Amino acid sequence: MKKIALIAFLAFISTTLFAKVKLPGVLADNMVLQQQSQVQLWGKAKPGSIVNIKPSWAKRSYTTTTGKDGKWIQKIATPVAGGPYEITFNDGEKTTLKNILIGEVWFCSGQSNMEMPVQGFDRQPVNNIQDILIKAKKEVPIRFCNIPRITAKTPQSDCETRWEEHTPEGVARASATAYFFAKYLNEVLDVPIGLIISNWGGSKVEPWMSIEALTPFKDEVDISHLANDKPIGPKQVLPGVLYNAMISPVINYTIKGMIWYQGESNRGQEELYGRLMPAFVKDLRQKWGLGDFPFYYVQIAPFQYDGVDKTSSAKLREVQLRNMNEIPNSGMAVTLDIGEKTKIHPAEKERVGNRLAYWALAKTYNKNNFGYSGPIYKSIEIKGNKIYVNFSNAPKGVAPLETELPDFEIAGADKIFYPAKAIIEAQSGRLGVSSPQVPNPVAVRYAYKNFVVGSLFDVYGLPASSFRSDNWEIK
Repeated sequence: MKKIALIAFLAFISTTLFAKVKLPGVLADNMVLQQQSQVQLWGKAKPGSIVNIKPSWAKRSYTTTTGKDGKWIQKIATPVAGGPYEITFNDGEKTTLKNILIGEVWFCSGQSNMEMPVQGFDRQPVNNIQDILIKAKKEVPIRFCNIPRITAKTPQSDCETRWEEHTPEGVARASATAYFFAKYLNEVLDVPIGLIISNWGGSKVEPWMSIEALTPFKDEVDISHLANDKPIGPKQVLPGVLYNAMISPVINYTIKGMIWYQGESNRGQEELYGRLMPAFVKDLRQKWGLGDFPFYYVQIAPFQYDGVDKTSSAKLREVQLRNMNEIPNSGMAVTLDIGEKTKIHPAEKERVGNRLAYWALAKTYNKNNFGYSGPIYKSIEIKGNKIYVNFSNAPKGVAPLETELPDFEIAGADKIFYPAKAIIEAQSGRLGVSSPQVPNPVAVRYAYKNFVVGSLFDVYGLPASSFRSDNWEIK
């Protein structure tokens, strides 16, 4: 009898384990759903049960049936931006999500410069935050979902998280770069903005990549730890473990696009990084199943790293600049003018977020009549003892006019670079570079070292990236 009773009890437990719809952490009160889309909702319920989904903005409801494992997934149509709304899930017992907004949703990821919150790190402030925190009001339609810092050897389907409103506490905890990006979009578009924020300081790009994205690089990137039972460590540097725990749980969530701020930890492997990044983005787009969604990223800022005049960060910046041509529907926010020699986390995060927003507004939301890129090195022309530099993405030319610009170098056939005089000429409007030490120049470089303060801009005040015209080996 005891055995029969035990079996009956276990059967009861198994049939009631999902007696009420269980939703993943990212589907919660206060969330923002992508407007005018077929967004995905998913969860668990009793195996073989029918789940009814009723959004308050729609005249209809949606019905889906769970599988043998109790899992279900359903697409629902969202209206134009607005709210608040509710969604009720019913498999015999109701679960209701409240205070839902419809707007624009962005996934925000990277290492510590993306992680740096509005309230700053210890002894490392973010500029101009006092008024922002004091004046933060809940009714401002910006919401934040912070993914916890965890790792896993296999892709996870859920994580403990929640959506926070625009309160002083919620704003303080949010990524500063992501927050200013959202704030600018909200002010211009006048729609709710939702941010899913997933980052970990000191992480390379490899931990954020899935095993499918990493496998083609298995001869260069060790992924053996994903197939054994050994404990994970050091946590945030092992390939694949952050994708599994900090991206995979939200991969079903419908987003508009992604912003990314990372690269500092990949200095010294710039050639590999240049190949990993396109593979990383391509794989994420395939897994999200949303096409070539916008991918906007930040070029790492100048910092002294292994010495002010060395070139490890310049090499990485060069690769990041090139990746714009290799990653479809991408754009890069340049930060050459806001680095700090002794601080790897620049305090000027508002301009970083704004510059990402310029890209989104121009290329994703089709706004115009403003700058969004900054000048991009295109080519050189040699005339006598002078090199003229040509740029794209500078329809009104480069600036400032008739001002000698620092951090330019010029070299002849001997490949020895000398400091150069660089001036945007008044008559031609072109940037000419020369040096009395180089009568027959063949190559030019700009800001090609770890730390500089950018001096070359477009007429909208957006900086040019560091660049070089040569492809000579740099030791």
